[in-house]
Amino acid sequence: MNILHKTLLSVLFLLCSFAVFAAGKDGFTVVLDPGHGGKDYGAVGVLTNEKTINLNVALEVRRLLDGTAGLNIVMTRDDDRFIPLQERANIANRNHGDLFISIHVNSVAKNNKNRLNISGASVYTLGLHRTASNLEVAKRENAVMELESDYSTKYQGFDPNSTESYIMFELSQNKHLDQSISFADMAVERLCRNAGRRNRGVLQAGFWVLHASAMPSVLIELDFICNPTCEKFLHSKEGVAKMGRAIADAILQYSGTAAAAPQPKTEAEPQPEPKPEPAAPQPKAEPVDTVAPIAASTTVAAADSDRLTYRIQILASATRIPDGSAHFKGAEKVEEFHQGGWYKYTAGGDFNSSEEASAYARKHLRASFPQAFIIKWKNGTRVN
Repeated sequence: MNILHKTLLSVLFLLCSFAVFAAGKDGFTVVLDPGHGGKDYGAVGVLTNEKTINLNVALEVRRLLDGTAGLNIVMTRDDDRFIPLQERANIANRNHGDLFISIHVNSVAKNNKNRLNISGASVYTLGLHRTASNLEVAKRENAVMELESDYSTKYQGFDPNSTESYIMFELSQNKHLDQSISFADMAVERLCRNAGRRNRGVLQAGFWVLHASAMPSVLIELDFICNPTCEKFLHSKEGVAKMGRAIADAILQYSGTAAAAPQPKTEAEPQPEPKPEPAAPQPKAEPVDTVAPIAASTTVAAADSDRLTYRIQILASATRIPDGSAHFKGAEKVEEFHQGGWYKYTAGGDFNSSEEASAYARKHLRASFPQAFIIKWKNGTRVN
């Protein structure tokens, strides 16, 4: 076979390969990732919680874009379930996404003097966290991986609470950064213009889920749930509709499919009501101010402080849940501990074995806290 024949065969092979790829790649694929879910509530407010807001807005975006020619919508979750952080990126990669959008709600620490007044939408891309506040947001969102029992192995030793671990994001180059910033600009502009949010800008920080997604990707912080006015908007039907429309319009603009978008439904057609769920797993939570405080559990004696015991973790929240909250209804001996920027809660006290703890959970907690799981406890803290 001469050189000309080899060259022609090579060209033909490349053309066929491209045709197969193009045929398999039908349209523009957007992956919507409603952050948190299931046992992971995210930030908790007075009216609702982060996982519910994220899902409501993502479902609204999907509803608005359904039927758009040339546009495929994939969701990492479309109901209230826990999806590991890495699996969210895996879903995006398996579906060969062209754009990955992780939807979240922001908050600040309870001791922050601006907690009740801080507001605004921001859109993050992967990059250097040049401010302490950006790093804290990244730590809070990455700390979700701690809810996975084998997170240290799965994430190659990455510690979401260690500043040193974030060096990896500073050393890595994101080839999709320009495209990510381009969409981020469109998204934050529409969230401010169309949804009335204050503009906190396009920012950069080391988010694992963006790092692991092989496509242009952003993380949207819709607003601050710790601000009562903002939470009311985030929780409302109007707020969900406006934020969903803002993100959907940014997607149409970025993907170039705006002309193919379906026409808005007429007012005569009833719009689906967002389905915010109670912040606690139980279906009919009593108002917080009517629930009696839960008795604190008996702590391990000082002489046994270095003894390995087992506890049952029932909740994790980015903000502290007050004593006596309806979130704890159905649990006894509730205790709080703080780890990795999260407030975590156990129930039932200390157990001598995981079997004993599991038996207690099945009998006393599963009905109200189906997401409860067993943790190891030593010297007053959780151990791996």
